[in-house]
Amino acid sequence: MSHLNYLEKLLEGVGTEWQALGDLVTLRRGRVMSKGFLSENTGIFPVYSSQTANDGMIGSIDTYDFDGEYISWTTDGANAGTIFYRKGKFSITNVCGLMKIIDENLLNYKYLYYWLTTEAKKYVYSGMGNPKLMSHQVEKIAVPIPCPDNPEKSLAIQAEIVRILDAFTAMTAELTAELNLRKKQYNYYRDQLLSFDLSADQAGEGEVEWKTLGDVTKKWYSGGTPKAGNPEFYEYGDIPWLRTQEVKFADIFDTDVKVTPAALQNSSAKWIPENCVIIAISGATAGRSGVNKIPLTTNQHCGCLEIDDKKALYRYVFHWVSFNYENIKALGQGARGDLNSTIIKNFKLPVPYANDPAKSLAEQARIVAILDKFDTLTTSLQEGLPREIELRQKQYEYYRDLLLSFPKSHSDEAA
Repeated sequence: MSHLNYLEKLLEGVGTEWQALGDLVTLRRGRVMSKGFLSENTGIFPVYSSQTANDGMIGSIDTYDFDGEYISWTTDGANAGTIFYRKGKFSITNVCGLMKIIDENLLNYKYLYYWLTTEAKKYVYSGMGNPKLMSHQVEKIAVPIPCPDNPEKSLAIQAEIVRILDAFTAMTAELTAELNLRKKQYNYYRDQLLSFDLSADQAGEGEVEWKTLGDVTKKWYSGGTPKAGNPEFYEYGDIPWLRTQEVKFADIFDTDVKVTPAALQNSSAKWIPENCVIIAISGATAGRSGVNKIPLTTNQHCGCLEIDDKKALYRYVFHWVSFNYENIKALGQGARGDLNSTIIKNFKLPVPYANDPAKSLAEQARIVAILDKFDTLTTSLQEGLPREIELRQKQYEYYRDLLLSFPKSHSDEAA
């Protein structure tokens, strides 16, 4: 029997009773905990708040407010309606709510957790322009109780649903842990391969010569923005037009916005050949880099280096400027920290065996091959671990929706 048929059989013919969450759990809020309080009372018991990173943990203190099994949710802000499964000794802040199941012979905590991950966001509302999910709305969420007349069978069905979804969650967690490990390895090898000694070369002791990016650049390109709101420049356009928010230390295969030939004729935007090293030069994104794997155009906030392949490999340059993101960003000028062509082209680049071009390019290729392998494994959305994690997440969501698609009777829908 296929896995899918097994899931269908698990749900087939099961009577379901829908109950309001307010009748199944008790609700309470967390308490205010300032940064000063957290720093003055450091301990071993976690404190959770509204963010999603690190499971919501913002610190740890020497006391705890709760001990046991619970479901928590974010009540305010951009993450309102985000659900967490909690177990052990912990505390929560005042932007979190907490649920305690009234009758654990009726309802499984992890089953409720998985159900709420599909439903809670539907009840988020806007309060004074701020997303909220307060207790009065949480209480209204309908929860399906399978086979309510047979609590033992009901819990068995809930436990089987949890087992399957836990298995998918564990696979994703393992892949995420593997990705984090590979990222650490990548950073280590990148640091080793790209840590050249500037002072040794200046003293004539090294096998690397420090040149500028301008020394290895064949041509510098800038871009422009066709007049916004002019349909002649954007409607039915098929020319890729890159903005700085799309420059993310990775290869660029497409752009979110396309423009028309008329847009190029009436603006400073121009075609950029593929395999340029593109650096964002303005505002919050300044210093971020990427490589265009297709010919494209850009806005004026992108600077593009067409590398002279007789002097340097474009991917070697890309890895170097990515590695030096913070150093390049620190050179920004003005209130917005803007960069310009002079700053970029004057930035130093280590060229190994510069007096022997063939040997130099071979050494650059060796470094690139190592870093590309790690880069593909840790960042590629076409292949590598991020792609695998994305597929596993979609698979989990598919089976979660399938497992939790309990039919409602007409009376339930009317209620």
